[in-house]
Amino acid sequence: MLYWALLFFVVAIIAGVFGFGGIASASAGIAQVLFVLFLILFVVAMVARALRGRTP
Repeated sequence: MLYWALLFFVVAIIAGVFGFGGIASASAGIAQVLFVLFLILFVVAMVARALRGRTP
């Protein structure tokens, strides 16, 4: 999921450089949503792992 967020971020940067504002805005929004979703799932996985008693 982090890969997809970074991919959309790169697409947004490239589209912004070439002047495609709509595509850049949409790609940046998608990248932001995917990154937040990644962070939430990462925290949930770390909490679940800590509660089960395994070491990282």
